[in-house]
Amino acid sequence: MALAKASSSAFERLSLAARIWKELAPPPGAKVLASTVGIETTESGALLEALTAAALAATAPMPVIKSKPPKAVEPPQLTLNGDGPDIDAELSIAIDRGNHLARWLTTLPPNVLHTASYRKALRDLAKREGWTFSFMDERALKKLNAGAFLAVTRANEHRDAGIVRLRYRAPAAEAPRKKLALVGKGICFDTGGINLKPHKSMYQMHEDMQGSAVAVGTLLALSRLKVPYDIDCWLAITENQIGPNAFRPQEVVRASNGVTIQVAHSDAEGRMVLADTLALASREKPDLIVDFATLTGACVVALTERYCGAFTNRSQFHSAIETAGRDSGERVWPFPMDEDYDSDLESPIADILHCTLDSKGDHILAARFLNRFVPAEIPWIHLDLSPSNRSGGLAHIPTDFTGFGVRFMAQLLLEQDLLTGGRSKRAK
Repeated sequence: MALAKASSSAFERLSLAARIWKELAPPPGAKVLASTVGIETTESGALLEALTAAALAATAPMPVIKSKPPKAVEPPQLTLNGDGPDIDAELSIAIDRGNHLARWLTTLPPNVLHTASYRKALRDLAKREGWTFSFMDERALKKLNAGAFLAVTRANEHRDAGIVRLRYRAPAAEAPRKKLALVGKGICFDTGGINLKPHKSMYQMHEDMQGSAVAVGTLLALSRLKVPYDIDCWLAITENQIGPNAFRPQEVVRASNGVTIQVAHSDAEGRMVLADTLALASREKPDLIVDFATLTGACVVALTERYCGAFTNRSQFHSAIETAGRDSGERVWPFPMDEDYDSDLESPIADILHCTLDSKGDHILAARFLNRFVPAEIPWIHLDLSPSNRSGGLAHIPTDFTGFGVRFMAQLLLEQDLLTGGRSKRAK
């Protein structure tokens, strides 16, 4: 038995549910009854949903590469009992599957998940899920003048980097359908480049592709729910290696939208690959772009690993973003995006400076940089995933790699309904 305080927040409910499941530690195949009988009706359903989310997250298998692999464990059977309305089990399972995919991919070692194997895994996933798969390799990107992306790929040993595009098309529905673009930073390993990272900072840099993993996890959840709008998922996949061909400070490169960039620091490679990916995604004129990236340490300093930073070219989105974070339990805080921040990114030789030499407000400046690659007429949200890695997990997620963002996006799109402007209906 556990005690939940009245009117607890979604984050508190999820955290409590995780503690309950950890203490319970049911054996494989156990039958577990989760009951909220006697609890106020409005709280009962929310607590049952939190218990379901925690159970699914805790029992989702993660990659293990050992000489004697563990035996497959039969998951417990969970029965829910409460006085409130039934929870949306389909929604809970879809969110969990998307989150699990993001955590699984991020956990894989960099010699297992690299640019070539990642692309193959995404192609296989697309075939299984009925998505369309396409890939723009370095040759194709060169024709598109994607100089910002290609600067980062130059030092790679292999020529497997590029942009994966996954397409979900909604079931037959009234036309015209809305179009959502998901964009993810997929740096499979980040050395820092010429501005080499120290050991401690480089130790877990195989996780620098988690933005792309969250983007594809969000696509998985939404497509499993058969949402009534089209989705294009753009994944910027490369490594940031060191070598004689690595891009250097003071180089000037031209992005695919024509903007010239003065490079300041090679360890700010994420905003370089996102620049071209956002510009190319924008050419399709989606109704909303959301990008996901483990982008700046400054955002972690500002919020710790408990909150995610959000930036948008539509200030009227702030309320919906904050509400979706609060109601989902994946908390998100909107930051300012005032135009006068651009003065810090003025370059004497190019259209824009890549970043500044200090880290003061770098999360905001990174967002202002990316803003140059999304036309003003396209609504855009940038999520700087500061909670992507937290020792001991976060809320109901028990692993250090959290897959943060899938649950938030489901709330933002299905409940706040930021894309379609009315309560979103899922195809049944």
